[in-house]
Amino acid sequence: MAKNLDVSKFRNGDEIPHTQSDEAWQKAALSQQPAWCYYDNNPENGKIYGKLYNWYAVSDTRGLVPLGWHVPTDNEWINLADYLGGQQLAGGKMKSISGWAENGNGNNSSNFSARPCGNRGFDGSFKNLGLAVFFWSASAYSVNHAWMHCLHINGCDVFRYGCGKSVGASVRCVMD
Repeated sequence: MAKNLDVSKFRNGDEIPHTQSDEAWQKAALSQQPAWCYYDNNPENGKIYGKLYNWYAVSDTRGLVPLGWHVPTDNEWINLADYLGGQQLAGGKMKSISGWAENGNGNNSSNFSARPCGNRGFDGSFKNLGLAVFFWSASAYSVNHAWMHCLHINGCDVFRYGCGKSVGASVRCVMD
């Protein structure tokens, strides 16, 4: 997909909880329950950036992404970066040509169109709008952490992080 996921229901039709307050976001994390939000809880941001999901929504067995698609694994993210010239060059090819602060735009030669939609922390705080985009992988590496791939304003790198599953991040889908 050339844009971030923007669904509020699982594939089976069940609602994904929309958590707006910091307390509700923290409660979802502590109970390991799925959640989504818009950056700054502003639906206008959703029109540009899609939704932010915690990893419990990503990994839910009811299916976050549409039929015929899947959330890329950690290895699929690594393979994409390798295909685009390696982790030190791929980010510039994946970043959109506008929207990044301080001349952080990319050339989007891959047509990936990554926009700097920021993230949501465990505590419910919103961070990094205009500065970074964080994408979940489908791969956990511990009970409380999963792999995430990130593009930052500075440089063309694709960074790989082991991140707490309670963080709100974007999701991209890959066709099966």
